[in-house]
Amino acid sequence: MAEVGAHLTAAPAGGDRPSVFEAVAQDSLMAAVKPALQHLVKVLAESNPARYGFLWHWFDEIYVLLDLLLQQHYLARCSASFSENFYSLKRIPMGDGRQQSLATLGLPKRQHWKSLLLLVLVPYLKGKLEKLVSSLREEDEYSIHPPSSSWKRFYRAFLAAYPYVNMTWEGWFLIQQLGYILGKAEHHSPMLKLAGVRLVRLTAEDIQALEKKWAETTSSETHSFTSRVQSALRRALGGIAFSLSTGLSVSVFFLQFLDWWYSSENQETIKSLTALPMPPPPVHLEQEPSSALLPSLKTVCPLCRKVRVNATALATSGFVFCYRCAYGYVKAHQRCPVTGYATELQHLVKLYSPES
Repeated sequence: MAEVGAHLTAAPAGGDRPSVFEAVAQDSLMAAVKPALQHLVKVLAESNPARYGFLWHWFDEIYVLLDLLLQQHYLARCSASFSENFYSLKRIPMGDGRQQSLATLGLPKRQHWKSLLLLVLVPYLKGKLEKLVSSLREEDEYSIHPPSSSWKRFYRAFLAAYPYVNMTWEGWFLIQQLGYILGKAEHHSPMLKLAGVRLVRLTAEDIQALEKKWAETTSSETHSFTSRVQSALRRALGGIAFSLSTGLSVSVFFLQFLDWWYSSENQETIKSLTALPMPPPPVHLEQEPSSALLPSLKTVCPLCRKVRVNATALATSGFVFCYRCAYGYVKAHQRCPVTGYATELQHLVKLYSPES
């Protein structure tokens, strides 16, 4: 049954409040899926950039759209997000007494849309902000902006303030969880409080109503073209939701395995175990047009044709440049300017002389 999930059990009498382990586990469920999917898309994009490159470039936007459709489906049919429904939970408006409405009735419109925006939009904006901070910190660290830049003071102040803002944000969640553990708070997450809802366990009546609604949906027949299209879309989304819920245990393991396999730490281990012998120096450059890039003086940068400043070598080719020259070129072209070997920023090696 699509909306009930793979691990549904009836809640015990009087025990509608989920444990902190259930609440935190459902929060971390989708957080574990996104990075692994991102690695999967990256592999596809690297294997065939012309066909799948756009998936990697627009991954965040594509993911947030799919997440929006999925969460809308579950909120409308089960009064819960996908991960909450997987752990047999539902959302009810704050202030509801012991007589709770069935999960199939959905949330009031106000709580529904607030829940949807907080479930989908907040993680998307937070991810974009983290990428912006990472990019600004990289540019500030490597002095990409000239000293006279009018934005220099602003982005440096922003970079200085961001760790404290992020610490306050994470601390807010931690305090809320501690209050929930001690029984002093109704919510384990501030997002639930902002949405005006709280989490409770599904009851036996909820499970029966969800099963009945699913049976009626699959057996109903529509006649008009518009209703047939809408029905087909609902069934397709329901099928995706069913596949996710029933196969989630296996798929999460598989996605987590991909996350580990393509992690930077594991890649270093793989490279050390499968490393090929180092290729010989590119002596053929003397006969190729690219040799015109090489200056006669060893202390001159092949790119700017001036005496090197902050000498930096490319680990892929061994040639030495100014740090700023090499960084800008590799960031723009992902290759060595002399040999054309594929190169990334992590291959830049700063050289230190006795004088420095």
